[in-house]
Amino acid sequence: MSTTDSPGDSRQTPEQRLQQVNALRWQKFPVLDDGFVCLVDVMGDDSSVVQAARVSYGEGTRRVSDDRTLIRYLLRHRHTTPFEMAEIKFLVRVPMDCWRQWVRHRTANINEYSTRYSLAIDAAQTTSAEEWRTQAETNRQGSGDPLPAELGQRLTAEEKQLQDQLRGVYQSRIETGVAREQARKDLPLSTYTEAYWKIDLHNLLHFLALRMDSHAQLEIRQYATAIGQQIVAPLFPMVWEAFLDYRMNSATLTRLDIGVIQRLMAEAARQNAAPPYTDAAFMAAQDPAWQGLSRSRERDECRQRLQQFGILES
Repeated sequence: MSTTDSPGDSRQTPEQRLQQVNALRWQKFPVLDDGFVCLVDVMGDDSSVVQAARVSYGEGTRRVSDDRTLIRYLLRHRHTTPFEMAEIKFLVRVPMDCWRQWVRHRTANINEYSTRYSLAIDAAQTTSAEEWRTQAETNRQGSGDPLPAELGQRLTAEEKQLQDQLRGVYQSRIETGVAREQARKDLPLSTYTEAYWKIDLHNLLHFLALRMDSHAQLEIRQYATAIGQQIVAPLFPMVWEAFLDYRMNSATLTRLDIGVIQRLMAEAARQNAAPPYTDAAFMAAQDPAWQGLSRSRERDECRQRLQQFGILES
């Protein structure tokens, strides 16, 4: 659903809601080359958020348009408790390196596939020749541009050779009688794992806001996007619409940003100038704390926001 779409003007009947949930439940939405996300169960819907906010029972007599207005108010003003009244349980299949980032969100209940009890899943996430990326120059933990295809082909071949070798070592240990908990220790982080992941709607939206963001690693971004678009959006259409408007497609101004804008506008008024303003004008209006700094991430982020608004030249 786009930010301009309307979620509709009629409530679902309980039967319609059940049909929708059953149609989604256990449907595996593919991610990466062998991963997936799927819905196991859900408690609540848009009306659950509204109901909690109004501290009442039953759907009441309010119109859906009132529900939508209230949901948008709650999310816009960062009220959290009503969104905690709905929960979703997922089954996910994800590479272990991606899963390490995932479990940093400690506001969920998790039960993961155990390689102490069972054999490790015989699948590892592979990288096609076109998917290898350079290290970002301005972000120590991020990616840059794609690597040349010829280099990518070599890297992909090396990756397959390494994964096959490590899987063979693991399998040999198992056949030799080595304990599973010990045999697994040299498996690559690309090995897939599976887990049940249950989380309330408020904390899920926080997860999605961080992991769907362009600064998140591409692989976990694909998982978050699949969860959001394929599962959350149809189950909570009003919440999803507000989430896109007020979290994903919004920007926050800091006190320093506001000061820069005020100084830019004041100088522009004296010179009778119209936006977009030059970078030289931005530097002249920058916050005093940034002056004299050859590099400032905070200044760069301010510049990017003002470019996004059309206040500065791109």
